[in-house]
Amino acid sequence: MDCVISLFALFIAYLVRFDIEISGEVFRKEMSSLMYALPMYLVVKLIVFMLFRTHMGLVRHTSTQDLKRVFFAVTTSTIIFFVLSPIRFHFFDERNFLPISIIIVEYLASFSLMVFFRFSIKLLYLESAKRKVKNAENVIIYGAGVSGLITKRTIEKDARLTYNIVAFVDDNKKLKNTRLEGITIHHTDELQEMIKEHDVQKLIIAIQNPVKVNKNKVVDVCLEAGVEVMNVPSAKSWINGEFSVKNIRKVKIEDLLGREEIHLDSCRISKELNGKTILVTGAAGSIGSGLVREIVQYNPKKICLLDQAESGLYDLHVELQNQGLGDNLEVVIGDVRSVHRMRKVFETFHPQYVFHAAAYKHVPLMEDNPSEAILANVKGTKILVDLAIEYGVDKFVMISTDKAVNPTNVMGASKRIAEMYAQLANKQNATKFITTRFGNVLGSNGSVIPLFRRQIEKGGPITVTDERITRYFMTIPEACQLVLEAGAMGNGGEVFVFDMGESVRIIDLARKMIKLSGLEEGKDIDIRITGLRPGEKLYEELLATEENTLPTHNKKILIARVREVNDDIRESINGLIAKFDKQDNEEIVAAMKAIVPEFISNNSVYQKLDKN
Repeated sequence: MDCVISLFALFIAYLVRFDIEISGEVFRKEMSSLMYALPMYLVVKLIVFMLFRTHMGLVRHTSTQDLKRVFFAVTTSTIIFFVLSPIRFHFFDERNFLPISIIIVEYLASFSLMVFFRFSIKLLYLESAKRKVKNAENVIIYGAGVSGLITKRTIEKDARLTYNIVAFVDDNKKLKNTRLEGITIHHTDELQEMIKEHDVQKLIIAIQNPVKVNKNKVVDVCLEAGVEVMNVPSAKSWINGEFSVKNIRKVKIEDLLGREEIHLDSCRISKELNGKTILVTGAAGSIGSGLVREIVQYNPKKICLLDQAESGLYDLHVELQNQGLGDNLEVVIGDVRSVHRMRKVFETFHPQYVFHAAAYKHVPLMEDNPSEAILANVKGTKILVDLAIEYGVDKFVMISTDKAVNPTNVMGASKRIAEMYAQLANKQNATKFITTRFGNVLGSNGSVIPLFRRQIEKGGPITVTDERITRYFMTIPEACQLVLEAGAMGNGGEVFVFDMGESVRIIDLARKMIKLSGLEEGKDIDIRITGLRPGEKLYEELLATEENTLPTHNKKILIARVREVNDDIRESINGLIAKFDKQDNEEIVAAMKAIVPEFISNNSVYQKLDKN
C-alpha cells in the first residue's frame, strides 16, 4: 500500500510540474524517461520501507512513533533519489534520475498521502466502533494532562468498552473551553452542569497526584449526582509500564482519606539503617509489616521479623521473598511477654535498632481484659526496654497511640505507662528511647473501614457507635515513613506526634462508603447507631492538656513536651505487673489510675473507681 501511495504521489508530482497538462510532447517525453527510472524508484522505496518497517504498525492504532518511521523512510528515499540523479546524468544517459522539482513535490505528496491514509483508516475504525456501541455510558475524564490523554486513547482503542467520552474537566482555569483531541475541556466548577447536560454515568480520575481538596470536591459532586467514580492508579502499578483499561478501578474510601505525598529525609534514614541489624516486633501486624516494607529499601544488614502470629509472619516473608528481598530477613516466632525468648533473640542477633510495634490495640477487648493489656503492653515493653539497655541497642523506637493522651480506656492507659517506662530508661542509659504517637491507620487490622466494607457486602446494617464520634486517619505507608523519619531524627527521650490532618466524622465516612458502593442509605442499606463502647472517646487527642509541641524540620512531625517522669514510677510499674497473677481487674485498673492520674474512664465499669 505504501508503494502504491508513493506511485500515486509521483503521478501527482508530474501533474503539478506540467500544470495538469498531459497531452503535450514534453510530457510524453518525460513519461518515456520515467519508464527507465520507475523500476529503480520502486526498488528504492520498497527496500527503504522494509528497513524502516513502516508496514509493521497497526494502522487503526497509528501513533506518533508510526509517523516518525514514515517521515524518516520518505526522507531517506528522497535523499537517495537526489544522489541517483547526478550518477545517472554523468555515467549513463546524461539524464537526471528524476527532475529535482519532481523529487521535491513527490516527497511532500508521498509523506502527506501516507499520513492521510493511516489517519483515515484510524478515524474510520474509531467511528465504526462508536456506531457499534449501543446504550454507551457517558463518561467525563477528570484531568486534561498526559494521564488524561492516555486514558482517553486507551478507552477509545478498546472496542469492548461501552464508554462515550463527552468531556474533560480540569482544575486549571487556563484550559477552560480549549479542546483535547476534539473533546472540550471544562473547569471543575462546571462539573455539576456537565453531569446534568450529558447524563453522565461515570467519571474517571486521571490525575496522578491530584490536590486532595479538589479531588474530594469532584467526588462529592459525583456522589450527590449518583455518578460512579473510577480511578487511574499510579503509573508505578501499570503492567510492564503500559496502561490498560484493566487498571481503571473504582475509587475506594482510602483514596479520598489519603493525604499529600510525604517528602522524607532519605539520606538521614539511610545513614541510620544502612548495614544495621534491626528488630521489628509485631512484624505481622499492619504497622509492623509496613515498617518492614519500608526498612528493606534502606539496605539493612539484617531485619528480624518478630511476632507470635505465624500466619501473618509467613505471608509477609513470602511476599518479600517473591520481591527478591528475602536474603537479609530472619523470621522469629516469639512472644514479647516471654523474657527468656526475648533474651535469646537479643543474644543471637544483637540488634542495633528496635522498632517496637507489638501490642494489644483493641479498646473494647482490653477494657474486658486489663490483665492482658498489662502483660503485653506494659510488661512486654519493659522486657524489651531492659534487654535493649543490656545489649547496647543504639535506638529503640516505640509505636504508641493517640489513645495514650488523656486516656479514657485501659488500652490507652497501658500504652501511656509503656511510654513512661521508656522515658525513664532514656534518662539513665546510652540507648536512645524514642516514642511516636499517631491515630487510626487506614486498612489496619480492626480499622473501621474494613468493618464497614464487610457490613456493606453483607447488605448492612452499618453500625456506628455515635453520630458525633470523630477520628483521625492516616495511611499505613505514611505512618511507617513518619516513624522512620522520627526515629532517625530522635536524640532520645522525645515523644513525637504526627500531624494527622483533619478529623473525620465516622457517620460521614459510612455514608460516603455507601455512595461509593452505588447504594442508597435508607433504601438499599441502613446505618444503625449502637452507642459508645466501653472506654471509647467521642474525640481523639494527640496531646494532653498540659503538653505543647515543638516543630521539627518535617512539618508533619512535632515533638511533644511531656511532663517529666519520676524515678519512683519504676517501682509502681513493677507493682502493677505483679498484680497480673491475682487477675483482679478492678485492682489492676486502680493501680493504672494511680500511675496515670489523667486516666479517667469513659462509658466503662471502671468509672466508679474515678468517683472513689
